[in-house]
Amino acid sequence: MRFNAQAVLTGIKSSKGQIDGGRAFDSTTFHLQVDLGESTMGETIGRVTRPFKCGDSTEIAKWANYKKQWPEVGVPVDCVFEMSAGAQDSSKLVLVSIKPSAAPKA
Repeated sequence: MRFNAQAVLTGIKSSKGQIDGGRAFDSTTFHLQVDLGESTMGETIGRVTRPFKCGDSTEIAKWANYKKQWPEVGVPVDCVFEMSAGAQDSSKLVLVSIKPSAAPKA
């Protein structure tokens, strides 16, 4: 199931290369703010960041205009996620696309 959501992007990291045995990797990781989930071991308050991979290492070039002036509070973004069944009773959330939110019109 696909759905749209707004989030705050706090950082981006691209990775490309080879690891042991010559296996290639090529991805970009987006760090998005998410609410702390409920915990069976205590109370939670606030937000944390969670990494989501999306696209290859060239994806970071689309965000180059933020490199020298990254906003302290992050960048508001529009995301498309895909949710599917995971192991046991869990669900798996995959970032399908991400782009800066349009600036509100005055």
